[in-house]
Amino acid sequence: MTTLRFVERLRDLTGHVDIVLSDIWGVVHNGLESFPEACEALHTFRANGGTVIMITNAPRPADSVQRQLRKLGVADDTYDAIVSSGDLTRNFVAGQPGQAMYLIGPDRDSSIHRGLDVKLTPLEQADYIVCSGLFDDETESADDYRDMMSQALARKLTLVCANPDIIVERGDRLIYCAGAVAELYREMGGEVIFYGKPHRPIYDQAMTLAKARRGKDTALDRVLAIGDSVRTDLAGAHAYGIDLLFVTRGIHAGDFEGIEQMGAAEVKELFGHPPKALMRELKW
Repeated sequence: MTTLRFVERLRDLTGHVDIVLSDIWGVVHNGLESFPEACEALHTFRANGGTVIMITNAPRPADSVQRQLRKLGVADDTYDAIVSSGDLTRNFVAGQPGQAMYLIGPDRDSSIHRGLDVKLTPLEQADYIVCSGLFDDETESADDYRDMMSQALARKLTLVCANPDIIVERGDRLIYCAGAVAELYREMGGEVIFYGKPHRPIYDQAMTLAKARRGKDTALDRVLAIGDSVRTDLAGAHAYGIDLLFVTRGIHAGDFEGIEQMGAAEVKELFGHPPKALMRELKW
C-alpha cells in the first residue's frame, strides 16, 4: 500500500475526469455557511466541460436540497443535478400506498412523504418506520431511542433509513443523524433498509443523471467522487469502483491535524481502502 499525499488543487486530479460526484455537507458547506472556493472549483470544472452531480445523504428531495443550497449561497451553476437519499426514500414510500408509517425525524423533513398516499401513525399502529433524523438533534443521541427500537423490534417493523450518516458537522459541532438510530436498530436485530451512501442505488441514480446530461455512458475510470466521510463517501466510492478525493476539513478533521503525508500503516488504519488523494479543502 502506498503513502497518501495532500494535493492543493482539484485541477491536478481531473485531467482524465469527465464526471464528479460531489458530497455536499462537509465539502461545499458546513450546515451554516458555504465554502466559496469549493463552489468555484466545481463551477470551473463544469466550465471546462465536466459534469457535476451532487450526491448527498440529505433526507429530503433534491428540490428541497437545492433551496437550502441557495440559502447558503451555493449558486445553481455549481452543479448539473442533485441526487439525495431523500429522493430514494420518497420512492420507497410511494411504493407502499395506503400503508401506515411512523416517522422519526424533525418537522423540516416532512417533504419526504408530502403528497404521497401514506398514513402517519404512532409507532404502535405503524406498518413500517422511516427515520430521517433525530427529533431533536441538538440534544439527543441514538441511545435515547433504545426503548423505542425495542418496541419496534417486538413488532418486527422494518426501519427505512433516509440518511445513513452517523454524524455530520453543523458549524463547529458534530451532531447525530438518522444512521446512528438505524445502526442501533440493526445491532439489536432489526431489519433496516438504507438509502444513500455508501449503498449502490444512490450511485446508480447519479450516473443515470450524468448520462442524461452528457448524452452517453461514461467509463468509471473517468469518474471522481469527492467526500469527507470514511464510512459513507470512501466506502461507497470503493464499492462502486470509482476513485475518491478525500476532503479532510470535515468530520475527520481531528485525524489530520498537523499531518502533511500519511504512511502506509496510517493509511490502512484510518481508511482501509485508500482514497486517490487528500485535500484539506476543495479548491480549483
